[in-house]
Amino acid sequence: MKITLIAGARPNLMKIAPIIHAIHDAQNKKQNIEYRLVHTGQHYDKKMSGDFFDELNIPEPHANLSSGGGSQAEQTAAIMIRFEKELLENPTDLVLVVGDVTSTMACSIVAQKLNTKVAHIEAGIRSNDWSMPEEINRLVTDAITNYFFTTTNDASKNLVKSGVNENTIYFVGNTMIDTLLANIDKLKEPSFYKEKGLKEKSYFVMTLHRPANVDQESQLKELLEEIIKNSKDYQLIFPVHPRTSKILENLGLSNERLHFVEPLGYLEFNYLVKNSFAVITDSGGITEETTVLGVPCMTLRDNTERPETVTLGTNELIGTDPKAIAPALNKLFDGNWKKGTIPDLWDGKTAERIIDILTNLN
Repeated sequence: MKITLIAGARPNLMKIAPIIHAIHDAQNKKQNIEYRLVHTGQHYDKKMSGDFFDELNIPEPHANLSSGGGSQAEQTAAIMIRFEKELLENPTDLVLVVGDVTSTMACSIVAQKLNTKVAHIEAGIRSNDWSMPEEINRLVTDAITNYFFTTTNDASKNLVKSGVNENTIYFVGNTMIDTLLANIDKLKEPSFYKEKGLKEKSYFVMTLHRPANVDQESQLKELLEEIIKNSKDYQLIFPVHPRTSKILENLGLSNERLHFVEPLGYLEFNYLVKNSFAVITDSGGITEETTVLGVPCMTLRDNTERPETVTLGTNELIGTDPKAIAPALNKLFDGNWKKGTIPDLWDGKTAERIIDILTNLN
């Protein structure tokens, strides 16, 4: 079996790394499986993507389509045009896509139009917020997928409700957590950790990049001011997403406890998260990692496609109203934050299950 793996952004690499390792294990057992890793170049700067190949012990892509930049439509078109050429030159039995980025949707469409089957890892998750590009990507991808690999039973139920044949849905767990557990003993202290006087549980980690939080300068300024005002004497470490850095420059906001740092590699970022007092974010994937690490997490969004991080994990949806931050921080400081549990099958063996299923398909 030949599989083409699609990566378009940094989180995709975390989800694909264990798949590659599981394929290598299967090859060592003399199973007939091979892969080609295609990076669409949707997001590709050294810190956001490049370092991850070394850190996650995966090879450089066989192809980089260099499709970054432009509007949603321009990026989708560029990926489709370049991936069509790639797939025609390198036919495969299956295109495997992960997550919900533009590359996931675009490459699925190209594959199906070339009569190539598609498997989707992280299928079935839904925020039901069509204003988010990621939700459109999920809906379109799952509408044309052949094999669905889900992170939770809730995601499987979403697919069944939408008319998907139950025999094509496989609840396998979360490959992001495979990567986290495989690297938990390799996490490394960022270079600035001691410089800034950081100690375990003495700081917050912050990540913000969603349009609802960062596109309006006044909204971002008010969010940061509320966090600063209500976070006592804790340090605030903010690895700045490229999308956010341009807006922050115009704010001129500074505080001795607020530290803007460059995007971090996987091992450094998760060291920071693991040892933090809490995380304030608008990311989806980070809420999964904090759930497994047992770190309190506040999500500045009005909805989530990962409800298990709220119902089972350590995450709480705070919303985008800056006035909601103070009560949430008070709850945390009062010691009333929930402890959380880990969802089923988030055990580090998801990729093994996926490759076992794929190699046994008729």
